[in-house]
Amino acid sequence: MQWKNGDTANGQVVAGGNGVGNGLHQLGHPRDVLIDKETNSLIICDYSNWRVVRWSRRSGTTQGEILLDNIKCWGLAMDEQRYLYVSDYLNHRVMKC
Repeated sequence: MQWKNGDTANGQVVAGGNGVGNGLHQLGHPRDVLIDKETNSLIICDYSNWRVVRWSRRSGTTQGEILLDNIKCWGLAMDEQRYLYVSDYLNHRVMKC
C-alpha cells in the first residue's frame, strides 16, 4: 500500500493485490520491500514464491518481473553503487547481486 503524505485513510495498492498466489500479478507473503529510485520501482522479497521481484511504480503496472528465483528471501538492502543484497533464509547466507 502507498499513502500520500498525511492521508492515512486512502491507501493505494501498488503491487500484488490479486490474492495470494504465484502468478506475476500476485505475491505470496511479501517479506521485505525497498524502493529503487533510479528505476522508479519496488523490489520485493516474495517469500512464499521463492523469488525476488521488481514492480514498476508507474501507473498501470499489472505485474512484476522476476529478478532472482529459487531463493527464500528474508530481507533486502541496496548500497550506493546499486548492488542488491538479499538474505537467504533457507541457506543461511547473504547474496550480493
